[in-house]
Amino acid sequence: MGAGWHTERHDGTLTVSRQLPVRFDVSASATMPRLRKGRLAHQIRQDLWRLLRHVRGFCPAVRVVEDGPHLIVTAGGQISGRGAYPKAQIEEKIAGLLGDPDLIRRWSNHARVADA
Repeated sequence: MGAGWHTERHDGTLTVSRQLPVRFDVSASATMPRLRKGRLAHQIRQDLWRLLRHVRGFCPAVRVVEDGPHLIVTAGGQISGRGAYPKAQIEEKIAGLLGDPDLIRRWSNHARVADA
């Protein structure tokens, strides 16, 4: 994808991040249907950034892990800004993003696995 984004693939896991090593200071997880992991990760990363761009020092990361017929998505990232941040509130927002039916529908349409 875009310049500066790192994509790591290892044993059925795909991680998209801006910085290495990947750090999840804040995160939430959700189960998704089987989709194209790269497309799904980048769509979630974009929406995650839109949601949390106001958090000073936030650097998004998304990890997608194969789990049988499903995917386990962990979204969140690193916060390297000074001062305290409301971790529980940020994680609640991330969980809300991952559970939003309209976003899930959009992500699914974008990352649909082609029929064989």
